[in-house]
Amino acid sequence: MASTIPPNKKNVALVLSSGGARGLAHIGVLDELCDRGYNITSIAGSSMGAFIGGLYATGNLDKFRDWVISLDKLNILKLVDFTLSKQGFVRGEKVFEKMQELKMIPDVNIEDLPLKYTAIATDIINNKEVIFESGDLHKAIRASISIPNIFTPVEHNGTYLVDGGVLNPLPLNRVAKADGDIVIAVDVNSIVPYERPILPPTKKELEKLHKEKLSKISEKWDLLFNHSNSNGLDKSEKKSKIGYFEILVNTVQLMQYKLSSYSIEKYPPDVLVNISKNSGSIFEFYKGTEFIAYGRAACSKALAEKGL
Repeated sequence: MASTIPPNKKNVALVLSSGGARGLAHIGVLDELCDRGYNITSIAGSSMGAFIGGLYATGNLDKFRDWVISLDKLNILKLVDFTLSKQGFVRGEKVFEKMQELKMIPDVNIEDLPLKYTAIATDIINNKEVIFESGDLHKAIRASISIPNIFTPVEHNGTYLVDGGVLNPLPLNRVAKADGDIVIAVDVNSIVPYERPILPPTKKELEKLHKEKLSKISEKWDLLFNHSNSNGLDKSEKKSKIGYFEILVNTVQLMQYKLSSYSIEKYPPDVLVNISKNSGSIFEFYKGTEFIAYGRAACSKALAEKGL
């Protein structure tokens, strides 16, 4: 269908969804938009969308990209700080300590950023959405990514905040759209077929060097998260292998897909970039290169469909 958007419109109000590691596809979308000369005037995000949007707003997205594409399963497990808390089994502080060590999230207030930025969190005590449009950026992001039962919630103004995706995974109604802005939304929880992007070849020397080590790490990873690779499994095998985390993650993904669908229907964006939920799990941050390439390809496709 031909686009009704004039091709000279280059200002973008960007909405980035929650979705864990799949949210790394947001990086590819931003890369594609910037390479095409689009100007991001505002960003609204939930969870990983708030995280990536915040990094972009502070000018540190390139630094984060270089770091995340270097990670393997062992690196990620080292960043997981387990806790016996009843509120969640990962404190989430190690990741943010690493971010601070690498100077990726500066001490800055949202209102001082060069573009309009909104992060969404959920107040689970008062049962309402919390919108961060000012105040400490670090706290806003940490609250927005607090996946229930996984990351411990954030204390804020006498209450507890968890992942923004609980109530608003694709915050189309919260983006600060100016006159003439194109609204582009990126939904990484879409129920669409996964079209794997073409990736740059892996160096055989490095692949051989890490193969044995990564094989052992993969066994520990699968044991920890009980995440089975569905490739080659028939339906009966898939059913027998599904575990706690898959049930939890699949339930949350379905919930977020339905909430996002309602949001898209009520606040239709000019361009919708669909990222398949089948492209990977919310924990697979070691697939950074693949997710980023997928985001770029999906963005290019979505723009082409609108004649942009």
